[in-house]
Amino acid sequence: MYKIVEKKILAPSIFMMKILAPRVAKSARPGQFIIIRMDEKGERVPLTVCDTDVENGTVSIVVQTIGCTTKAMEQYEEGDSFFDFVGPLGMPSELLEEDKDKLKNEKIMFISGGVGAAPVYPQVKWLHENGIKADVIMGFKNKEMVILEEDMKNVADNVYVATDDGSYGFKGMVTNRLKSLVEEGNKYDTVIAIGPMIMMKFVCKLTEELGIKTIVSMNPIMVDGTGMCGACRITVDGETKFACVDGPEFDGHKVNFDEALKRTTMYKTEEIQKDSIQKGCKVGGNN
Repeated sequence: MYKIVEKKILAPSIFMMKILAPRVAKSARPGQFIIIRMDEKGERVPLTVCDTDVENGTVSIVVQTIGCTTKAMEQYEEGDSFFDFVGPLGMPSELLEEDKDKLKNEKIMFISGGVGAAPVYPQVKWLHENGIKADVIMGFKNKEMVILEEDMKNVADNVYVATDDGSYGFKGMVTNRLKSLVEEGNKYDTVIAIGPMIMMKFVCKLTEELGIKTIVSMNPIMVDGTGMCGACRITVDGETKFACVDGPEFDGHKVNFDEALKRTTMYKTEEIQKDSIQKGCKVGGNN
């Protein structure tokens, strides 16, 4: 059993939990993910690692309540425990394999959309700890949905917040903000985009026009997390890849986003049916 030692509400329907899992905390690298099962018969939920504390043996995750399982997970409180907390899974960020002196001479831009800020944070934090600067554009629907802004400011060189409705920061999409920064004379060697599939698609469309190398994280289409279910199958440069074992990060300009977007809707009907039928989803945790 894996105990919840801290829980914090970040925004409506978005919460953060710190889970006591010393072995995972010691091994997890930026870019990797874990799988949670709330109970013995529970659904496997893949979630990106947001942060780790090796000294205290905790792993931080950020969850947005969307389906039946995450809504039930939201009812768990500090002191409750999850049945399974498996990881780290997937490949670490390719930044960790790059020459650090080379990275110090590059201009790196991260772009996050919504809860995509959670998997962006550990990568920017790792860069900061190694003396490497990075800028971040964080996109949200409105001011109320902004998360992890202060945490990001503590590790990033520059943080640019954009909201769709203009209620906070720059008014417009993250692509508009990136374009405006480039027009202001900023030059970027690499863009790393993590967020909703449609956001990553249009970021890649823009960066291809601008000639900027772009990495995307395909974690939105993961289901099983081991490559066995095939739900995260994608086409990259004409070859079949599995996001959970070959990724989740890939060259964004080589990903077939149209195919991937179709795959994200595969289980929508079943999820809606499950949510309506199981209004009695397990509420509360176990001690």
